[in-house]
Amino acid sequence: MNEKYSIPELMAVFLARQLNDGEVLRVGVASPVPEAAVRMAHLTHGPNMELVLLGARMNVAHLETIPMPAYGWDRRVVRWAESYSDTGHRFDRVKDWSNHVFFIGGVQVDAYGNTNLIGVGKDYRKLRFRGPGSVGTPTLSTHVGRYYIVLNNHNPRVLVEKCDYISAFGYGRGGADARAKLGIPGGGPRLCVTPMCVFDFDEGASRMRLASVHPGVTPEDVRSATGFELEIPEHVPATPPPSDEELATLRTRVDLAGRLRR
Repeated sequence: MNEKYSIPELMAVFLARQLNDGEVLRVGVASPVPEAAVRMAHLTHGPNMELVLLGARMNVAHLETIPMPAYGWDRRVVRWAESYSDTGHRFDRVKDWSNHVFFIGGVQVDAYGNTNLIGVGKDYRKLRFRGPGSVGTPTLSTHVGRYYIVLNNHNPRVLVEKCDYISAFGYGRGGADARAKLGIPGGGPRLCVTPMCVFDFDEGASRMRLASVHPGVTPEDVRSATGFELEIPEHVPATPPPSDEELATLRTRVDLAGRLRR
């Protein structure tokens, strides 16, 4: 942790800056960094954004704060919702999702942004580790205009050469037309944000490359902690830190319980 901010806070502020007013921001269960990011973006520069948090759809920019529940994501958020469906996300208008943004985690992620939420192990009947499952991730990642991969851990077991299973297709085995060849309409993964760094995707190969490193991390640190061959540009900048104003907004209007500082 930096003296002024934690790495999860840095990640949340970085993601908030990527979001544009008027977009529909979809966040799933147990995603505190993306959840903080969309709430912060809505308060600071996105009054026309819509937030969709596990079935609760809302525009709440008029509120002074949009706090995250103290004990993890739960359905208490519906007190702010304009509409709510207890059956989860609705997929009946996916053709209109070009302005929707989603966030994905993974127990495995490969160099082309393919993600695995199913489990680890070659035999699906006897997985060494069982993930939470795909839920609605395949549909959302297929149709949204773009999504961000957000990881809680950065090590060679998570960032792998090849996923054991694919729950969200990123760019397959690479190439600028990887998604178009399969008729996948959405824009695919834009960035991968980890506790060590930010990856973007090469426009030609659609393969991850190092875009920035967080404080105290070197490109070689990232290379050592990554399980696939990594493209590292000659110059890798530091991830821009949160401003004092951004930190104040995050801590006093969003993350009142300090979940991102624990």
